Amino acid sequence: MRLKKFENAEPVKQQQSFKQFTRWRQERMSRLKNKDFSYKVPNVQPDLDYLHNGQSHKQPSITWVGHSTFFIQLDGLSIMTDPVWASQMAFQKRLAPPGIPIAEVPPVDIVLISHSHYDHLSIQTLRQLKGKRQLLVPAGLSSKLRMKGFANVRELHWWESVEIGGARFTFVPSQHWTRRTPWDMNSSHWGGWVIEPKKHTDAAAWQAECGEATSGNTYRPVVSPAPTLYFAGDSGYFKGFSEIGSRFDIDVALMPIGAYEPEWFMGPQHVTPEQALQAFEDTGAKWFVPMHYGAFKLADDTPREALCRLEAGRVERGIESERIVVLPHGETWKLFGRS
Repeated sequence: MRLKKFENAEPVKQQQSFKQFTRWRQERMSRLKNKDFSYKVPNVQPDLDYLHNGQSHKQPSITWVGHSTFFIQLDGLSIMTDPVWASQMAFQKRLAPPGIPIAEVPPVDIVLISHSHYDHLSIQTLRQLKGKRQLLVPAGLSSKLRMKGFANVRELHWWESVEIGGARFTFVPSQHWTRRTPWDMNSSHWGGWVIEPKKHTDAAAWQAECGEATSGNTYRPVVSPAPTLYFAGDSGYFKGFSEIGSRFDIDVALMPIGAYEPEWFMGPQHVTPEQALQAFEDTGAKWFVPMHYGAFKLADDTPREALCRLEAGRVERGIESERIVVLPHGETWKLFGRS
């Protein structure tokens, strides 16, 4: 039986042939000699007491573990995006350790998977996570995960939603592709996730309830007692960002900024930092948290280059600096009040 093949919403030619891959590898040998990978994304001590405390479930927060892995606490749910604790990717060692040791991660209620590439879907990591671990995955991926022993799996097509614990999770498009073996090219889909929590109407009561938890000396932007989050997964730039923005009132966008060079090869599948800023504006989101940089050497750009281009693009576009929230690994951004 022939496997179903998934496609992008817009016609795009992916650079996936052996000839194109060989050209990139040959160019890379000389290009990387002039690259400085000495800069490491900072790691801070994670606030494990807070993450394991029941109070944290009352106040929405985002903790960056690294790459595309975030630990999100929202509306009493503990949510993990693309969990990968791998120490290396292919033959490249991890550039910086995960922000939370995997043994210290609180029990996870929901795992959101954007697509099946190894830097976004680690079977070994999934097995190590504690908790209910309801897996929400792209269409075409559930059978593979069940074969690996995961029973609590639900797959969604683009624009399909599911409600869990009162929060709504919607699988939305991206421009990408998938493959884990030579035989399963695009046999499952790819995309991002929009998380819409239950709406809290009494902000004053919420502030009073969370007052103790929001005290501290480090300031981050105040978002909302009930923020809508957009986790973009992996994507090249496409018109779908505008459509996502037209369908949802997004507060925080978790957007990729790395693995874009060389652009002739990576462009159809990974946004540049400048394109990420354009996508951020397309979605209408209020805050931008950059991701997909600093953990693995997947392409020829460096973490410092990605951040410098992001900052230069922000200045050129006149985006207020406080709207770009650059997290170190392990930091928890408490979205309502001070952190």
